[in-house]
Amino acid sequence: MSAPEPVRTPLQKRFRKFRSLRRGWLSFVTLVFLLCASVLDPLLINDDALIMSYQGQWYFPMFGPIREARDFGQRVIGPPRWRELKTQFEKADAGDWLILPPYPYDPDESLLKELEGSPPHPPSSSHWMGTDDRGRDVFARLVYGFRLSVLFGLSVVTGSYALGITAGAILGYFGGRIDMFGQRLVEIWAGVPFLYTVIIISSIIKPSLYTLAVLLALFGWMGIAGYVRGEFYRERARDYVAAAVASGESNLSIMVRHILPNALTPVITFAPFSLVASIIGLVSLDFLGFGVPPPTASWGELVKQGRDNIFEWHLVLFPIGALFGTLIMVVFIGEAVREAFDPKTWSRLR
Repeated sequence: MSAPEPVRTPLQKRFRKFRSLRRGWLSFVTLVFLLCASVLDPLLINDDALIMSYQGQWYFPMFGPIREARDFGQRVIGPPRWRELKTQFEKADAGDWLILPPYPYDPDESLLKELEGSPPHPPSSSHWMGTDDRGRDVFARLVYGFRLSVLFGLSVVTGSYALGITAGAILGYFGGRIDMFGQRLVEIWAGVPFLYTVIIISSIIKPSLYTLAVLLALFGWMGIAGYVRGEFYRERARDYVAAAVASGESNLSIMVRHILPNALTPVITFAPFSLVASIIGLVSLDFLGFGVPPPTASWGELVKQGRDNIFEWHLVLFPIGALFGTLIMVVFIGEAVREAFDPKTWSRLR
């Protein structure tokens, strides 16, 4: 006699369905892997030495500034030039050595003194995706820009969803005058032009990544608030809510413990698509010149360079390709999540 199948919760069934959708699941695994690997960017893509041995002493330049003001035999003003220093050690063969990252170029480093000709330079064995019009390595800037874009998008989604869920829960649960006046305030706020607001703020203060994340979160919560309001408005009429009220639970407890878990389907379903919108928002602001301050590595700035240097194929192909690949993976994840959380599917299964 075969053993009975284990009882699974609705969330476990939805996750199992999500894993069965190979395109979305593989995109999710790939995106999570790339995001986790981006934490190691300073160890993999940088122009600072990881470890150095000089005249019997050990140094760790990447993990903290070298306290002694030494040029290590280079006789240069400013910080040591680690790639040149490594070549110098190899030629001298005096027992000194240093280890550089696998890709020894910094995203903000200008390579005009090392490369011949005027930038942008085409791809080569040393610079896999060439350089931009300021002589900076495109591959390094794309990798650092990926981490910046995805983390920025996640922070915007987190902030906007926190505001939207809170507002939608209050409007949908209490209803009445609170809902009526709240809806009017939401409509007024939705009518404020986002781009003009950013331009005005940029003319007053220098925008930072934190400022842009707060602005996009403040203008991105209205949509999810409407969905959550509808879910709370529907769920508050259920029998389990009446039972919770009869047992004497507080409004906050009923909203958080009972209604919210049953109202998260639109929140989870629309989250990947909100992430796409946040990344595109940052790229658009950088493209227009209202984004993160230079020389921060950003995809919008690289896309703008591709527009300004339209005949330099590497400045057009690689930034657009990285942006397209990332966004298409997030879209695939969103499609898989939407299908896994489809209420019609699970109502038929029950």
